[in-house]
Parts: sequence; structure tokens; C-alpha cells
Amino acid sequence: MSPMPGFLRSTTFLAILSCLLWSSAFPGIKIGLQYTPPLQFAGLRFMASGLMILPFCGSFSLYLKNIKENGGIVILVALFQTTLTYTLLYQGMNMLPSAIAAIITGSQPLIIAVMAHFVARSERMTSRRIISILLGFSGVTIIALTRGEITLSGTSQFLGLLLLLLSNASSGIGNILVSRSKSPLPPLVLTSSQLFLGGFIIFLCSIPVEGPPKGPLPGIYYLSLLWLSFLSALAFSIWFILLKRKGVGVADLNLWLFLIPVAGACLSWIVFPGESPELFSVLGMVCIALALLILNIGKRAQRHYSIYR
Repeated sequence: MSPMPGFLRSTTFLAILSCLLWSSAFPGIKIGLQYTPPLQFAGLRFMASGLMILPFCGSFSLYLKNIKENGGIVILVALFQTTLTYTLLYQGMNMLPSAIAAIITGSQPLIIAVMAHFVARSERMTSRRIISILLGFSGVTIIALTRGEITLSGTSQFLGLLLLLLSNASSGIGNILVSRSKSPLPPLVLTSSQLFLGGFIIFLCSIPVEGPPKGPLPGIYYLSLLWLSFLSALAFSIWFILLKRKGVGVADLNLWLFLIPVAGACLSWIVFPGESPELFSVLGMVCIALALLILNIGKRAQRHYSIYR
């Protein structure tokens, strides 16, 4: 059996693959929310994602033993990375115009970088990181401007903005917990268990808020749920493996999340009739491309210097 090509194991390739998977979620979410309320749909999605990873985690008895011995980190990551992040995200997005929601969710790499700056010496903000983050966030904002006006009015919309900011912060805590954890828990076991537990909590919370599940539903609903569960299982598995990889910083890894609106915009041009590239969208993409270029050129130069110093 021939070994896996090197580029398939590279952090850059795997980070891009995760972001491309997440960017393809929008059509599936749009279909699913036609038939079930948001929290219930999210809960089912993440429970199914956790179960999909289970066959790749070794024997079930060893899986349970790992969880029992490392239950604390599983619970913490499930609460922050899945339950709080996605509950706050879905509720906040329902309260805001799409343009503002896109900008706030797109600020996630910035918020995570600031949080990481205060918890790890190796994650301190450098001029390279600051320039990359600002360029990337500018790109996200420019792309979002093509979706509509940026206006905030009423208590509900300000609450929605706060919920999305808290969602970004919760995701940042989840990323930092995974990256800095000294637990011997294998990344796939952690991903599977935290997705299932986090989704189960969301689903339980959805029942008093949104009512019990209804069915049977059309086949297109189950197809969208299957696709979303698969992409979450694969993308989160890759992401957690990268967060545990030596030399990969939380801030730098999360900068790749700026690719999600780019890929999402390209997908909408392909899938939805009447959608086409606009000048501002392309300009935003150029800013994001420059941000990632500066990030990677800086990292390569840093590695070269450390080898020859």
C-alpha cells in the first residue's frame, strides 16, 4: 500500500478542506430549516455527526473507557464548542439582517486571536498576525456589504449582535481548550463524544422552546441532515487533529476561517440562479487572499530563520 501523499497531510491543505466543507453547509441548513426549527435541527445534526465518527474510534469498550477517564475535557469542549456556540449562533442570526450577521460571524478569527494572545506566550499578537487579521476581516466585511445595508435598530437586533459575539467567544474557548489540553484522549474520540453530547444538550433544550419533533418529513430533509452531519463529522475531526498538532497555533489556524465566506459566495454563484460575481465581492476575496498569503509567507520565513540561525 503506497503512503499518503505529503500534501494530504499538510496543515494548509487540511485547514482549507475543513473550511470548504463548512462553507457548503448553507444550502443544507436552508433546506432543513424549512421543516424543523433551528435548535432541534442543530441538535440532530451534531448527534448524528458524533455517531458517524464512532466507527473510526476503535472498540466501543475502549471508546467508553477513554471518555470515562477524560470526562472533564469532553464536557467542557461539548458545552463551549458545540452547545453554546451553535445555540447562540442560531438565535443571534435569527435576530439580525444577513449582512450584519455575516460580518459578526466573520470576526471569529479576530476574537479567537485576541483570546489566544492572553493565554499562550506562543500566540502573542505579532505585526504579521495583526495585518493578516485586519485584511481578512476587511475582506469579510466587503463581501457582506454586497448582501445588504449595514443598519442596526431596536433592542432585538442589538441582542442578536451580542449573542453572535458570545458565540464567537465560546468557539474560541473551545478551540483553546482542545489545543492546550494535556489529556491523552485521541482527537477522534474527543470529536465524536463532544459532538454527540453537545448536540444532545441542544436537542433537549429545543423541546421546551420549540416543541417535540414532528414527522415523517420529505426525503430532501433527511438528505440535507445526512450531508450536514457528514461535513461536521469530517471538518471537526480534521480541525481537532490540527489543533493538537505540534507547532499549530490556535490564532493562525483560525485565520483560515476567512475562507468560508469566499467559498460560500462562490458556491452561491454556482448553485443559485441570478447570483453572479460583483466588484465588491471580488475585492473582498482579494483582501482575504492577501491576508492568507501574508500569514503563510511569514510562517515560512520564520521556519527558515529557525533552521539556519
